[in-house]
Amino acid sequence: MDLIWFLIALCSIFAKSHVYTNSWAVLMKGTPENIERLTRKHGFLNFGKVFADDDYYHMMHLRVPRQSLQPHYLYNVRLKKDPEVFFFSQQFRRIRKKRQQNFRLNDPLFKYQWYLSEDFELNVVSAWALGYTGKGVVVSVIDDGIEKSHPDILGNYDPQASYDMNDNDDNPEPRYTLKNENSHGTRCAGQVAAVANNGVCGVGVAFQAKIGGVRMLDGHLTDLIEAKSLNFNQQHIDIYSASWGPEDNGKIVDGPSFLTQEAFIRGINNGRGGLGSIYVWASGNGGINYDNCNLDGYVNSIYTLSVSSATERGTVPVYSEPCSAILTTTYSGGSLHHRKTVTTDLRHSCTSSHTGTSASAPLAAGIIALALEANPTLTWRDVQHITVRASRPANLRVNDWHINGAGRPVSHYYGFGLLDAGMFVDLARKWKPVRPQRKCLIDVITRPLELHGDLVLKWNVTACLRTRNWISSLEHIQARLTLSYIRRGDLIIVLMSPSGTPSVLTTVRPLDKSHKGYTNWAFMSTHAWDEEPSGEWALKIVNIRGILSKFQLQLYGTEENMRGRRTERAVVQQCSVLNSDGTCKGRKLQQVHTDSIRLCQPCHKSCQTCFGPWENNCLDCPPYSTLDLQLGTCSAVVYPWDHRGKIMDDVKQSTTMLGILVGGLLSLICLCWVLMWIASRVIRSRTAARNQVSQSGYASEVRDIEMATFNLEETQSA
Repeated sequence: MDLIWFLIALCSIFAKSHVYTNSWAVLMKGTPENIERLTRKHGFLNFGKVFADDDYYHMMHLRVPRQSLQPHYLYNVRLKKDPEVFFFSQQFRRIRKKRQQNFRLNDPLFKYQWYLSEDFELNVVSAWALGYTGKGVVVSVIDDGIEKSHPDILGNYDPQASYDMNDNDDNPEPRYTLKNENSHGTRCAGQVAAVANNGVCGVGVAFQAKIGGVRMLDGHLTDLIEAKSLNFNQQHIDIYSASWGPEDNGKIVDGPSFLTQEAFIRGINNGRGGLGSIYVWASGNGGINYDNCNLDGYVNSIYTLSVSSATERGTVPVYSEPCSAILTTTYSGGSLHHRKTVTTDLRHSCTSSHTGTSASAPLAAGIIALALEANPTLTWRDVQHITVRASRPANLRVNDWHINGAGRPVSHYYGFGLLDAGMFVDLARKWKPVRPQRKCLIDVITRPLELHGDLVLKWNVTACLRTRNWISSLEHIQARLTLSYIRRGDLIIVLMSPSGTPSVLTTVRPLDKSHKGYTNWAFMSTHAWDEEPSGEWALKIVNIRGILSKFQLQLYGTEENMRGRRTERAVVQQCSVLNSDGTCKGRKLQQVHTDSIRLCQPCHKSCQTCFGPWENNCLDCPPYSTLDLQLGTCSAVVYPWDHRGKIMDDVKQSTTMLGILVGGLLSLICLCWVLMWIASRVIRSRTAARNQVSQSGYASEVRDIEMATFNLEETQSA
């Protein structure tokens, strides 16, 4: 047993060994020339002072291993014997843990929220782990009301984000019926911001965001009510989540009327202090009727962020509609054997059967709330750009994936893919605002053109070159058509970008027997996002006979080349202290003052701190960069040794050392186990031998006694 305890102690000693580096902290006094002489004497590289006002220096030796379980004997002895060295310490790695929130949720249905699990690509847990839970962000669900007294909503309920447009009062509670048909808004609200760790139902994606509801679907709905709902308290509400639209029967073509269109425009121009209200829209549930969401004017608006659905297996749900206006996808339920989403329900209850694209849009709204907490200065277009970049094909299965001209996979069923919350938040933290939107209009057909069979139009576009509307990178595309046809549902219209990216603007809809055709209808596509628009475009119309009276191509985008954009974290992101007038105090930028945000703008990337956004507004510079006091600029970073050239060597050596350490640790564990096993076998064999000896001695004594007894009996008988 002593051997076993010795081996256990030996293993614990090795397990607790320091990992020494090739860096030293050294205290040396004297002139810079003397310090340089001592540095060369011992073969070190000098990385400068540890403290600006003292003589502790950071030294590194390139001939010493970057990681070692033992301190370097030779150089430590040399430093100890040098009378000009007053202190030295070879540095070793120290273990420090991030004090981040540990998400152990006690909500009973959280274990059934499979789409929030780390096993699924929505990656919400990663965003939570970064510390973002939607705090400070306000979401309003535009629907049939919200049960504000629900115990899983009450803690996050925001009365300023709520109103009853149907009854014109400030109580958004739904109208209760025997069939609970007005549960839709309450279910969507729970998905966004159900309270966490309260022992009720599950959790919302942004479980510390504020949630409200606008009741507008339970009554006579008009253009006026829609417009008022979408602009309600737009300086307070950040995100509007809507899971409704025209009837998904595969027959009609419908969209917002004049006031509602005006509400969208006013929302993106004036909402959130000019950053723009964010409208998240469900793409529609008409798939079973062969509907196409490009004929839904809410989904195909450039001002809405359209969200589609995928099942837990990465397949297209039976209800999902395809179209080129879809931007992204989140999870929802599918057929009867697919799991659905868990959320709040009427009468203070819970449900695990919420499904449809109605369930997908609130998940996306919750993810965007996490991103707005990370960066409240994002504009409505910034959010769409980040959505494109944070959406991935993941395990989504469909046969229409193609790569657009900017190298982005895109699908008519999934848009740019499944939204990744962790990636979304990470990009939001680093995001540089996109430049102003530009709009380029090209009139392709202005006179009636008779169609006989299939039509293919081709034309060259310069993207408004040499004008103030010139576009370098595309965002949205609209093809505005006036087209008469004997049976509208038989038409197939495809738009092809100069990079060869196809956008199917409408598919065959067998139930649409209308002879009205399309009148100035704006088909929309996001599939050419970030592409360069100049070149030959093509429009293909598959039909039998009709008249194309008008075709205008509308391009939206920016002058910036978004294909080559890099996302880097700004050095200065917020004010440390605010003056009474709302401006930043101290060596920071002046604040962008609006009604809804109070944040500083970032310095130029070359500055450490600054008084303005330009490269000649620097006050301090990053390490290894010099400030020009006259020009106010920082020089290029110059490292005292070949820092960049050794990055890959560092990575390779670190990987090698890690492999050696892990392999050594595993070998040591195996050795300890083998030695303990041998020791136990030895102890067991010795114990068995002693028992055998004692048993044999006992047997001989018994034989002697029996023999003596026998002899005594013989003597007595004689």
